[in-house]
Formats: sequence, C-alpha cells, structure tokens
Amino acid sequence: MVMYRRLSAVLFPIMTLAFIGAAVWGYQENQEKNAILIKAENQYQRAFHNLSYYLEQLHGELGKTLAANSASQDFYRRGLINVWRITSEAQNEINQLPLTLLPFNKTEEFLANIAQFSYRTSIRDLNKNPLTEDEKKTLLALYERSKEMKNEIQQVQSKAIANNLRWMDVESALATQKEPMDNTIIDGFKTVDKKVAEYEDVNWGPSMASIFQKRNYNALSGDTITPDGAKKRAAHFLGVPENADLKVTENGAGTEFSSITVSGTHPVSGSPVQLDFTKKGGHLIFYTAQREVGEKIVDLKGSEEAARDFLEQLGFSNLVPIQYDEYDNSVNWTFVRQDGNVLIMPEKLVVKIALDNAEPLVLNASDYVFEHRDRQLPEPTLSADEARQKLNPGFQAEGEPVLALIKNDLDEEVLCYQFKGRINGSSYKVYVNAGTGYEEKIEQYDNPEPS
Repeated sequence: MVMYRRLSAVLFPIMTLAFIGAAVWGYQENQEKNAILIKAENQYQRAFHNLSYYLEQLHGELGKTLAANSASQDFYRRGLINVWRITSEAQNEINQLPLTLLPFNKTEEFLANIAQFSYRTSIRDLNKNPLTEDEKKTLLALYERSKEMKNEIQQVQSKAIANNLRWMDVESALATQKEPMDNTIIDGFKTVDKKVAEYEDVNWGPSMASIFQKRNYNALSGDTITPDGAKKRAAHFLGVPENADLKVTENGAGTEFSSITVSGTHPVSGSPVQLDFTKKGGHLIFYTAQREVGEKIVDLKGSEEAARDFLEQLGFSNLVPIQYDEYDNSVNWTFVRQDGNVLIMPEKLVVKIALDNAEPLVLNASDYVFEHRDRQLPEPTLSADEARQKLNPGFQAEGEPVLALIKNDLDEEVLCYQFKGRINGSSYKVYVNAGTGYEEKIEQYDNPEPS
C-alpha cells in the first residue's frame, strides 16, 4: 500500500504536467490552424472584392474610350492600354480564388481575349492604322458585355456581404464535391460563366485571328497514314523489326487533331519509349525515352554533336543551334532552320540529350512541322549599321548581327537583325526590324550562346 502511495506521489505530478502540456500544445495547434484559416479567408475575400472592383473599372474604362473623338488616336491608345492593364489585374484576382473545380473557364477565356484584343490594338501605330469601324463595334460590344459581367458579380458580392458568406465554405464544397452544391457564391459564378458562354456575337476582328486559329493536322502535307503505317515508321526509327511488340493508339479520330501514338521499349537501353505521329503526313512530332540519367560524362560540345546527328538522321537539315539549357545531367538543345543567311525562328526543334551516354531522350518537333514551308523572304532595307543605331546607347553589342525571321507580338512574320549583347549586367537578344528600325522583341538569356 505504501509502495502504491509513493508511486502515485511520483506519477501524479508527471501525469498532470503531461496533461497540461498536451492541452497547451492542442490549444496552440488550434490557434495556429485558426490563424491559417483566417488568413486564407481574408485572402479570398480580398481577391473577390478586388475582382468586383476591377470589372467595374473595366466597364468604366471601355466607356471612356468609346466616348473619345474618333480622331483622338492617342486617347484610344491610352484607353486600350488601361483596358489591358485592368483586365490583367482581374485575371490575377480570379487565379487567387478557389475556382479550380468550378466551371469558370469561359469567363477567364473572355477576359483573356479582351486583354489580347486591347494589347494588340494599342501597340500598333494608330495614327497610320486607326481603329476600324468593326473594331469600334467590338469595343461597344465589350462595353455592354462587361456591364453584364460587372452586375452579375456585384449581385454575388451583395449576397455574400448580406449573408456573411465565407469563401472557405466554397473551397470545402468544391473539394468534397458534395451534390447538390447549394452555395450562393458557387451558383453566382456558374451563372456568370453561363452568360459569358453566350457572348458569341463579339467580332474580335483580323488582329485576333491567330489567337483563335488552332493547328490543324489536316492542313499538313503528305498522305494519311494508317496505324500500321505509324507502327512501321516507329519500328524503323527504333531500329527494330516491323513485327516488334509495339502498342499503337489512335488519338482524336475523325477530328482535325488526329494523331497516332506508338509506345514500346528501346532496343538498347530497355527504357519505355513513345512516339507521336500526325495522321496526315505521318510527321513525327514528339518522341520521349524515359530512364534515369547517370553521372555526367559527355561535355557540352559532344551533346550538341549528338543532337545534330540525331536530327540529321531524321531528315532535318540546315539547322543552327540557338540555345541550350543544362540540368539534371541532361541538356536541351534548341535548333532552328537556316534559309541562306536568315534564321527562321518559327521553325524550331528541341532535343534533350543525356549527358551520361549522349542518348537522345526527347524530341519536340511540333513547331517545325507546323511552321515549315517555303517562304519569299524580304530583302532588308536597312543595313546592319543603320539598324545598330536604333539600339539603346548603353547596350554593348557582341559579335556581328544576324538576320532572323521572327513572329512579333501581332503574330506577324518580320525580318529582323538579331543583336546579342549586355546591358545592366544581363545578356539580351534585341530584334530590330530590318525594314523599319523598330525594336520588335527583346529576349533575355542566361547561358552563353552556342559556338
């Protein structure tokens, strides 16, 4: 009995301290959890109210732009730039809301199109190429549609405030996929997206044509291949018999995006491989070999030679390496086709080379396949020295410029002088229009250029 009393005298304080410690720990954990939930709720509320604010601002800015005199091209430009900025802000707020599982893609797409339309229109010379009557009608349609979007979101906002609704409940309902999801905010956003889906009367005009133009496999050259034909091409590529164990899958049958995937095992490395061919023409657009890459043995020059040999074996010629990115004992080489002395930048190929044995692991040839064609290249009207005068005086050009055909922000192909150099401690490629002297594009790069 005495022993039990002594044992109790020792254990009781210990158990009491343990209980108090557990209680304190649980309280602190609960406090931290509540703090995180409150912080998340505050972030959602801020993003939601900011979204409502930006949609109201968007409607107002479109109205002010439409109110300008038709000859006030500078005012139109400022208005369109503001529309682009406000729309981008609205998109940013949407991305911060827990809408991943909620159908809101039509609204996001509509806002993205407004941003593209306003940006593409504002960057052109409106004094030489003013807004057309159709573009003004587009602005009017956007003004009216933005009013509807603004009003719908503000209705949701009013109900949320009046009923003290929480966005954490929205996130919980979407995450658990409870049916039916009876939530005022969810229902409101669904209503907005449904109405936006009906905005098919907006004529975005020719400047947006390239945005909506999807790559059509049926427009490619060559005859249509069968699944068996794709299998034979894959077998030839891998260097295995035509009756090898290769799995063939048709994708998008009957559509303009029909392709054929062939998968199997690499005969040397034993790694799983996959090849994607377009059904029209049987063009190889993608290849991948999945395996762990060992210790680096091959140097950069050796990897470039391996990539070039691989492309030549596939029938790609007149290629020039323009960029490389090295990571995880492998390197991605980007090549473009050269026509005479002009780099055709849209015709791009990317090859990933393993640095343990120089094996090609990935080929992405989709850009080359869809952009490859004979072009009538214009002659530059400016000399290289005249184009150089258009550069920032602080830009330290390195080496001689090269001619390059690029796509500008309007998706127009333009002939440019490509200048490489440094300014403010960073390396850039500056593309100066060989006809107008306009700086079409500036790209920053980190790695040294391939030799």
